[in-house]
Amino acid sequence: MLERASRITSGDDYRGVVRRGSRFVGEHTVTYVRMNPKGGQPRFGFIVAKTVGNAVTRNLVRRRLKAICHDSVVHAARGADVVIRALPSAATAPFASLHAEVDRAFAKRGVTAEAAEAHR
Repeated sequence: MLERASRITSGDDYRGVVRRGSRFVGEHTVTYVRMNPKGGQPRFGFIVAKTVGNAVTRNLVRRRLKAICHDSVVHAARGADVVIRALPSAATAPFASLHAEVDRAFAKRGVTAEAAEAHR
């Protein structure tokens, strides 16, 4: 489970990342990344709409995405704010496929510490 300090909880923060962040569109997710000018611990937020499925399905998808981000938080760049929006196909996607897609998005958008150093 992600610590509270690693979660985006404010609606304003969600809107800021989605509206002003860079976007990576995958088969099952859309990942938005914005570097927080204040720095700090990387934070993650999740959007799983009703189009994904019923409450049980949405919560399953959200838990899978949280587990993926929990694995990645130790490698994430300081100050990265990430919002992952699940698409309807995420409900039936295998965990390995979701994990690989999110990892590609993180590498492409400079969320991992190694990728962030390469962009500087």
